[in-house]
Amino acid sequence: MTTVSGQRVFVVDDEPVIASTLAMILNSSGFDTASFTDPSSALEAALVDPPDMLISDIVLPLFSGVELAKRVKHRCLRCKVLLFSGHVETAAMLEEAWAQAHQFELLPKPIHPTVLLNRVRSLMEGGTSCA
Repeated sequence: MTTVSGQRVFVVDDEPVIASTLAMILNSSGFDTASFTDPSSALEAALVDPPDMLISDIVLPLFSGVELAKRVKHRCLRCKVLLFSGHVETAAMLEEAWAQAHQFELLPKPIHPTVLLNRVRSLMEGGTSCA
């Protein structure tokens, strides 16, 4: 599926309503989006067709959004990452990623659609194609 923007965004949240709602917001703004409720499915899809951006909750089943972001970035170095969380204790996981030179951004949950779209557009401005 190709859109006018041509920018693929993966949205990952273990709450289906959140994942699908965020994907719908991004899709209605011209992004090619796919939503996932578990990190394994998102990772499998990224290995086949890497996204330009990964937006993920940090607290997920199986492995964290931080771990998912690291694995996706290993496949596509230019993929942008935007993480979100409603849990204060996730800061330690993010600090560990920063110590490993991963510059992942964290937004508080819930995310207002305008804030989400502004951050996504801002991060995408530099061009992120994985090809």
